[in-house]
This record gives sequence, structure tokens and C-alpha cells, in this order.
Amino acid sequence: MHFTLNGQKKEYSSAPDLSLLKYLREHEKITSLKNGCAPQASCGCCTIELNGKAILACAIKMEKVAGGDVRTIEGLEQKTKDALADAFVAAGGVQCGFCTPGFLMRAKAIIDANPDPDLQDIRKALTPNLCRCTGYKKIEDAILMAAESLRENKPVAELLSSGGVGEREPKYDARKLALGQRPFVVDMFFEGMLHGALKFSDHPRAKIVAINLEKAKSLTGVVHIFTAEDIPGERFTGLIEQDWPLLVAVGEETRYIGDALACVVAENKDIAREAVALIKVEYEILTPITDAHFALTDEAPYIHAKGNLLSRTTIKRGEVEKALKNAAFISTGAYNTQMIEHAFMEPECCIALPENGRLQVYSQGQGVYEDRKSITRILDKKEDEVLVTLVPNGGGFGGKEDLTVQGHAALAAHILQKPVKFELTRDESIRMHPKRHPIEMHYTLGCDANGKMTALKADIIGDTGAYASVGMKVLERAAGHATGAYFIPAVEIDSKAVYTNNLPCGAMRGFGVNQVAFALESCIDDLCEQGGFDRWQFRYDNALKEGDATSTGQIITGGCGARETLLAVKEQFEKARYAGLACGLKNTGIGNGMPDESKVKIEIKTPDHIILHHGWTEMGQGVHTMAIQFLSQVTGIDPSIVEVKVETASGAEAGMTTASRATSLIGNAVIDAAEKLKKDLAANALEKLVGKTYHGEWVCDWTTKPGADVDEIITHYSYSYATQVVILDENGRIEKVIAAHDAGKIINPNLFEGQIQGAVHMGLGYALTEALELENGVPKSTRLRKCGILRAKETPEIEVIGVEMHDPHGPYGAKGVGEIGLVPTAAAVANALYQFDGVRRMRLPMLRK
Repeated sequence: MHFTLNGQKKEYSSAPDLSLLKYLREHEKITSLKNGCAPQASCGCCTIELNGKAILACAIKMEKVAGGDVRTIEGLEQKTKDALADAFVAAGGVQCGFCTPGFLMRAKAIIDANPDPDLQDIRKALTPNLCRCTGYKKIEDAILMAAESLRENKPVAELLSSGGVGEREPKYDARKLALGQRPFVVDMFFEGMLHGALKFSDHPRAKIVAINLEKAKSLTGVVHIFTAEDIPGERFTGLIEQDWPLLVAVGEETRYIGDALACVVAENKDIAREAVALIKVEYEILTPITDAHFALTDEAPYIHAKGNLLSRTTIKRGEVEKALKNAAFISTGAYNTQMIEHAFMEPECCIALPENGRLQVYSQGQGVYEDRKSITRILDKKEDEVLVTLVPNGGGFGGKEDLTVQGHAALAAHILQKPVKFELTRDESIRMHPKRHPIEMHYTLGCDANGKMTALKADIIGDTGAYASVGMKVLERAAGHATGAYFIPAVEIDSKAVYTNNLPCGAMRGFGVNQVAFALESCIDDLCEQGGFDRWQFRYDNALKEGDATSTGQIITGGCGARETLLAVKEQFEKARYAGLACGLKNTGIGNGMPDESKVKIEIKTPDHIILHHGWTEMGQGVHTMAIQFLSQVTGIDPSIVEVKVETASGAEAGMTTASRATSLIGNAVIDAAEKLKKDLAANALEKLVGKTYHGEWVCDWTTKPGADVDEIITHYSYSYATQVVILDENGRIEKVIAAHDAGKIINPNLFEGQIQGAVHMGLGYALTEALELENGVPKSTRLRKCGILRAKETPEIEVIGVEMHDPHGPYGAKGVGEIGLVPTAAAVANALYQFDGVRRMRLPMLRK
């Protein structure tokens, strides 16, 4: 069989049913096209061109390529590549970048079909491609920009930036990402590398009676099969509670369908998976516990030795019962939110290999230092014997905080002393990693005759699934944000995280706060209807201001922008016929008595090469870019000469990239180091400083634990604020979302807008269509298409309004923006729909069939 690939003649005589995606990536080593879901054909990350048409390479068999002309990004004309890549960089259409090469190829097809496309043409044509980061808006802008460039035969206008704070500095590595030239972990290859695959439990709850490996071991190409007894160190891992086994042992019970029982290492991944299918497990099948309420009863068996209640957070302030008795109006209701999948475009992958007497691990996790800590425990090694390097990932949203395959790859590479790659398929990824918590909330909210809220009583229960992950912190955060962006003088909150045999639930953008916002803001609209209050004015009158207390009793002392975000949307809200309104509050930093800290190291290698080391994970949000902008702002150094690295060898420690804190913490740490460099630059040219290293650090260690007997409650060092308006058309469809967000100081407008647009898109899906449905602890589907993620044509206009109320602790006043973008969204949608049809929505998602 003959065909052409990027203008070169090719001959192929192997398996006719091999996918074109696999051929290109594994045989030709062309990795610009990505595997986000193969063979599901749901994500579009593998979009390329066949005979002049955009196709999904995972859906095309090699037999269909005969006589054809195949083109990847590498085969495009330079002018076309430049226009597309430059447009995506300038428009801010690149975030994590995993999906971007697929969008570039789709954009070329759009422009080929119509050199002057309009937005509706573009949105419809983008249907085969998913993006979880951007909300599509900047991708649409990029395609319009590229079309104009090609149509008028002129280059795309470059972003004008000196690299300082407040400027639209191009995202670090954005052009390489757009063209598929910057590798992800899965794109990396090492000589002699082996491949691993996991044998998962067939049942959410069952006793492992025996594991028979004989047939699997006898398969040609299998190198080794690991079970629990092969682990030299601690078998249980976990970010807070070490309750999650790397491999479940014979004689133990499985706790969910994603428990790993064995891992096969073979010459290639096909053999590894074939061997997994040959592993025979004898089970004593047990009835799974899938209801959180039942899990707390005396009849329920313990999932873990300490019981099924993972955590309980209680907050009591003021006389709630008395306040409710005296309230003029009371809203009460039971609100339920669903489990959803993170759906980052890049499934999990890790490579580990022996190197210079140590174990080198290439991770896409959200905390390389936490990865190192877990791996050293598993292997019974010292921390300096394991090096973990971050390969910036293809989206995380909290779903890559827990270990998935890092421990298995490290175990195999350590014992075999060879490079080993573990790569999950999309189905395996959905089966294995933690999800967003489904939460049931019983809310009772009261106000007086003047529309001032007087009391809140909330009973919150979250299904945290099989393992702790960070479930206790999610439900703690739900309690701490239960009053939202408002002052309510009397509160009584009881928030529980409960073990079940469902998929584990952990961190996901919003972290319990968007769940309680849905309940609270729905109750507020109900109170407004009962009392005849203006919905905007009611929120403005009750909104937090300096001197008011949050749910936990923390007094807000600076940078409070709740009212300013309300003012930013007032005019458009009041003009709309069918509009929903909701506010949001979101912490920056973990807080709650736990330290938030960051270290950086700046190395002057040459006058034209500076390395900035830090410990935070770049996953599309732009933390590398903002680190460079902080350095440039202080020192005036050209951003183009700065390289960013995240590797444990540097000692630039940081915690998990979570809690919307990376920008805030890295900013302060970079400023600390940069001021020292600036002082030296005042007396020396940069070439005189070659070989010098500058260290920076920032620590917040003054927050207080929940329930601690302290003079002043300080739950978090900083908060962000938001107001969103959802406007419906005459048919009840969402026409526009207006998102006003207080970022303290907007470090990079392109990145800020992109973060908010992407979060709003995720919030709309959460509100309307997304759910990961289980039956007896087992997903009904592990297909990405079934997760309900909105496509470009289903995503309405999103207007972002930036508000800047400087935070006293943030770098240049900055606050976190990564999560708050979806905190008010579902509530605003629910309130808009009520204005249209008079039906109060109590459960998410609202439109899923």
C-alpha cells in the first residue's frame, strides 16, 4: 500500500486495521497530533488532514489511507503554519496546549472552506473538537485572526509587551504548544523503554481470594508482573490520609472499580494490555455501599477501619434558631449536585527510569514535591534518591493531584532498572482518578423585613467515594464558604465527608464552593420573591465589605470586591428580560491552619540565558508566564531570555498546585528573589552576574485551624470575589454570560480572560449537561462524549469584566482567579431559568436527558 505523508512517499504493508493515529505517533514518531480518547473519536486532539479534509486519525484505519495524501501540522505550508500559530498565540487561544494542534488543523479546514468565515460558521465547524481550558472564545478569535492574515496576505500582529505586570505577554511556550512541538509526557521516548498496564478490579467491593498470573506471564513480550508483595516500602498512599493502596493485596477488599490489583510491564503497550486481559482473579463479591446516608448507619459495613465518616466540620456563630424564629421570610430546600469528570484532554501518563544512580520520574502531576514524597515512601528511598521533573500537563483542574500511575511507573523502573512508561486510556482515566463531589445540601436561610439576611442553617453531606484524597478539605471548604460573598450574622453549619464504594472524589475547580453557591444563591432568589425585594439590591445590601465576617467568622480586612463586581454588572442585568444573578467568594491558599509557602531559585547562566526554578505545575493557567512577568517587572529583564523549570533537583519547593494560590505565592517568592537581583544589577551589567544564584521565598503561616480557640479567626490570607449574570433569549436559551471578577491585580489580561471564560464554560456544563453517572458503583459509561461537555456551538457569548481591588498580601495586589470563574455560574443559570418559566431547580445538571 502506498500513500504520501507530508509530501513524502510512503509504503505500508503491516496490519490494515491499525489506526492512522497509532501509525503516525508510534511508527513515524510524529507526536504533534495527540491521543486524548482513542478509539472514542470524541475529543478531536488527533485532527489531521487526509486528502484535503480534516479527519480524526484515531477513527481512520490504515487500509483507508491507501493512495491518499496525509498531512499533519509538519506538512503545512510555512505561511499557513505561521498565520495559525501566531494567531493562537496573539489571541490567547493556547492554554494547556494538548488540544491546540488539533484545533489548528481544524482551523485550516475552516479557512480552506471559507476564507472569510463568521463566528457561527466557526462554532459549528469546531464541533468535533473539545477544549476544557478556554471556553473556545479565544480559539474562535484566533481563527478569525488567522483567516484575515491569510486572506490579506499579511502577518498576524504581534502582542506588544515589555513583559511586565499588567501586560498581554504571550504565554510561555505557546507557539511550540500550538504547533505540537513541546512534548507532553506521553510524547517522550527513551531507548529500551518498556510499557506498563494495570489490572483493575472487576467489582467495586469484593474480597480478593486469589490472583492467577500464569497465562499472563507466559505471553511473549511480557517482562514482569508486579503485585502488592513486590512493593518494598509503604503500600498505602494519600495526600492527607494514607488510605489508598498502590496495589490491593490478596485477602483484602477492593473499595472501588478503579483499584489496581497488578501491573504488567511488557515490550509494548499492546502486549501489556493483552497480558492484563489474561490475569484471572478469584473474588468473593460483596454488595457495594453506594449511598452516603446508608454508609453512616449502624447497618453499613466499614469501608475503612476507622469507619465511614471521613470528616466532619461544624461552624456555629450567633443564635440561629432565635434568628430564624424572628425572620420575616425563610427559604428552605434540599439541593443536590452531581459527580462530574474533570475531562482534561491529556490522560494520565508517567515515565520513570534509572539515571546516574537515582530514579528520574517525569510527571504530569499537580505537585512534583508531593509526587516525590509518595514515591520515596513506596520505594523506601531517601528523597535525594528520587528526582521528579514536571512535564507541563494537558489540563488538571484538581484531577491530577492524587497519584495515578506515577507510583506504578516508579516501582517498575526501580525494580527492573529500565525506563518504563505507564499511560492510561481515556476509559481507564475516567475509571481511576478522583471526581467532583456530589453533595446534598439542606439549606434554611432567613432575612428580616428589610431584606437583610439574619441566619443560615446548612446540613451538608458529600460522597467522597472510596478514598480520602482531599475530601475532608473539600467539605471543610464547603462549610467555610456556605455563606458565600455575604455577611450573615448567625450560622449553624454541619458538613460531612463520607466514604462509599463509589469512585473517589477529591479536588476539582471550585473545591466544594460552587456546590454551596448553587444552594445559597437559589435561596436568595426565593427570599427576594417572597419579600418582593430587588434581586440586585438585596445582594448589594448583604454583600461582604470590610469589617464583615465570612462563614467561619473571619473578619474581612482588605481587598473586598464583592460590591464592586455587583456594580460592574448592574446595568446589563437590569436591562435583560430573563436574567439570573449570582455572586461568588473563593479562597486563595489552603489556609485553615496549614502553611502556604513557595520557594524560587533564579540562575544567571549566561547574559542571554536565565533559568527560573519554581515548584508549581503549569497546566494551562499560565503560572510560568506570570512568574516571568513578575521577574521582568522587578528587574526589567527581557522575558525571552528566561527559561522556566520545575524539578525537585532545584530545591525550589512548593506544595500542590491547588486552591488558586500559585500566582499569589510564586509572585511573592519571585519578587523576593528579583529584588536581590535588581540590587546587583544596579551596580553590575548582567554578564558580570553569570554564575550567581538568587533565592526567594514567601510563607503564609498565620491562618487558624477550624474550631481553634484564637483571638482572631483567619481562615485564609486572601479571597476573590465575583458576580455573574446569565441572560436568556426569548426561547429560554442562554444567550450571554457576563462575568465580573475581582482579581486584585490582573497580571496578564489574556490569561485572566482565558481563565474566566474557560471556568464559565465548565460552570455551564456543570449547570446544564455534565454528569458521570454510576450504577452500583460502576460508571454507566466511560466515553468522553457521554460526559456532557459543551461544544463550541453550544457555548454562549461570555463577556469578562475585570475588577481590581488590591489584596494586601498578593503580589502587586493579585488574587487567585483559577477557580472562582465557575463558583456562581450554576446558580446564575438556575436563577435565570426560574425567571423564564417559574420552576425552581433543586438538582444539577438541569438539562441532562
